[in-house]
Amino acid sequence: MGERNPRFEKFFDRDTRWKAEKKALREIVLSCPLTEELKWRQPVYCYQGRNVATLDGFKDRCVLSFFKGVLLSDPEGLLVPPGGNSRAARIVPFTSLAEIEERAETLRAYLMEAIALEKAGAKVDLPADDFDLPAELADALDADPALAEAWAALTPGRRRGWVVQVSGAKQAETRTRRVAKAAPLILEGRGPHDR
Repeated sequence: MGERNPRFEKFFDRDTRWKAEKKALREIVLSCPLTEELKWRQPVYCYQGRNVATLDGFKDRCVLSFFKGVLLSDPEGLLVPPGGNSRAARIVPFTSLAEIEERAETLRAYLMEAIALEKAGAKVDLPADDFDLPAELADALDADPALAEAWAALTPGRRRGWVVQVSGAKQAETRTRRVAKAAPLILEGRGPHDR
């Protein structure tokens, strides 16, 4: 039902810790009307060009991630935020192939709900810039009008990413260094995770 991308066969055949689990998740995802596309050097599953889900393996778990997971009803209580700063995405973590096989129908239902949300044009309603700028970043923006203009032009997610990165430092000296390293990237319109 879904559209398999042959370029990913090598990706899924790699000998990784979660090889069988990722292949099983791929089959479940592709049983839905989604296309497999290359984004961020990994497979992303899209409905009419819009990101719906992705999957990945980490040291301790394999996950099926929903880009707008916060909008899903989650009747089984499977969805969790991938990190403390996540606002829209939600993941379903797995530690075994048996778990995936046991939840296959539930995952299909979640995927179909995510597709229905895309068909309806649903958007995650996020408050604009609901964070405080670290003093070092605020000072740099006040001192450099070009940097302030570039900051204002960044997407909310990129601004949030920089705030999280700079704020993560405990010492003011480290925050100042992070702002100095960030400034050229901000001027180029890039976020902390852009390559």
